[in-house]
Amino acid sequence: MRHWIAVFLLAMVLASSFVSSAEDTKTVAVIGTGDMGNSLGPKLASIGYRVVYGSRDPSAERVQKLLKITAPTARAATQKEAAQSADIVLLAVPWPAMEQVARNLGNLDGKIVIDVSFPFEQGPDGYPQSTVETSSAEMIQAWNPGAKVVKWSLPTAHYIDEPQKLGYRPSNLIAADDRESKETVARIAHAIGQDPFDAGPLRMSRAVEAQVLLFMVPLYQRRVAHWESVTIRSSYWSCFWGDDWSSPVVDADNLAKFPEHGQPLEECSEYPSDR
Repeated sequence: MRHWIAVFLLAMVLASSFVSSAEDTKTVAVIGTGDMGNSLGPKLASIGYRVVYGSRDPSAERVQKLLKITAPTARAATQKEAAQSADIVLLAVPWPAMEQVARNLGNLDGKIVIDVSFPFEQGPDGYPQSTVETSSAEMIQAWNPGAKVVKWSLPTAHYIDEPQKLGYRPSNLIAADDRESKETVARIAHAIGQDPFDAGPLRMSRAVEAQVLLFMVPLYQRRVAHWESVTIRSSYWSCFWGDDWSSPVVDADNLAKFPEHGQPLEECSEYPSDR
């Protein structure tokens, strides 16, 4: 009898712990169920987030299949309903549909809004060119001024599904004006097998998006081999970079904290001869 009482009490404690943990869990609305959304949704669920897919047709067969492979607690709703029910809104919608979607999600004040899109088209010469004057992330921020927009540059979807496919973590550039939101996205990126790097304030999204245009060049050239971005961590530059060359950024003494890489940096053994 005492044994069963102990088992019952343990079960009650575990159940209480589970409920408490579930209440603390954030909900992520994945807006868009295409190639990027159907990779990120299951990954987010696997690290403990509640996932709600925002779709134009939540009852569509492909959405229902995605629910089955995500998690028992995942659900689907309209795009606006999903965004309103979530703490974090992930916009995995391609351009030019992005403008209509991002303008019609309701009040996003206080929510982290993650932009993984890249607005581009082929120019007259066939090479990629941006379709916006600033950046996708800055435009989303202008449409939703109360939101905390974060630009998250991701590799192609199969490197999200299999992060170690090339033998190392894919680099992710993350830009945002809100430090805590940037740190949240960095932790998410690290947890799903990516290697997050701080790309600075949201305006740096222009450079982040421009980098992606370069990825597209070999594809439009019809080359067999193309390339992925790999940002190598190094202390080489800091060994000889001096304040007499530049002024530090405004947040140099209070930088966002990103997950540790785990790889030791080289020591400053030699300096360039022209210093």
